[in-house]
Amino acid sequence: MSKAAHRILLVEDEADSAEMLTTFLEMNGFNVVCFLDGAEALRFLDNPDLQLDLAVLDIMVPGADGRELCSTIRRHPGLREIPVIFLTAKDEEQDEIAGLSLGADDYIGKPASLNLILAHIRSLLRRRSTSTVESRPVAEQSLIKIDGVELNRSAYTVYNGRASVELTAREFSLLELLMRNPKKVFTRQEILDFISDDESFVFDRTVDVHVKNIRLKLGEAGRIIRTYRGQGYGIDRELQ
Repeated sequence: MSKAAHRILLVEDEADSAEMLTTFLEMNGFNVVCFLDGAEALRFLDNPDLQLDLAVLDIMVPGADGRELCSTIRRHPGLREIPVIFLTAKDEEQDEIAGLSLGADDYIGKPASLNLILAHIRSLLRRRSTSTVESRPVAEQSLIKIDGVELNRSAYTVYNGRASVELTAREFSLLELLMRNPKKVFTRQEILDFISDDESFVFDRTVDVHVKNIRLKLGEAGRIIRTYRGQGYGIDRELQ
């Protein structure tokens, strides 16, 4: 039995670009649902049982912009954890940081090649996969606990006590990196290398935004991530 195709939501108001990207992704085995208008996409998202694997959103679309769509996805009971890519003509650093703060996992500035977009999509879907790493025992790779924060790689969940913490794909990867290596301090570049694929061009401050978001979502437990000035980020040594 063949594996079901990943289902992608594409919201892009330029008809020619939308048709070209939709056709290209479908040729590469994806199932694409495309909208040219943000309001129509919002109505599509108004379904608690909706199944999607990833969303590619243009920020500047009529009806409801990409930021509103991203916020809607992050509140959706069945979609809140799917990767979200902002695809937009805006390409300044502050625009990327604003997008990541809204819960996007990736940011691609236009114009971008179809192959580059495909590489970003595949990278995020691969990172979200719950496949195990054969070189580590199942118990080690599945569950990590530090000071009340519990990360389960197999279930792709994070809990702060009994409260579920909803993280984006990159936030999850960053938190997992730190929790798996509690005695190590990682530089921003090391973290970027880990959470980004080879095709990504991201800013150094991207890491700071992700860390800030994780801390906010963890609440008081966010103190487990410590900033080591002049070095980078790591798990607070006083908790080890």
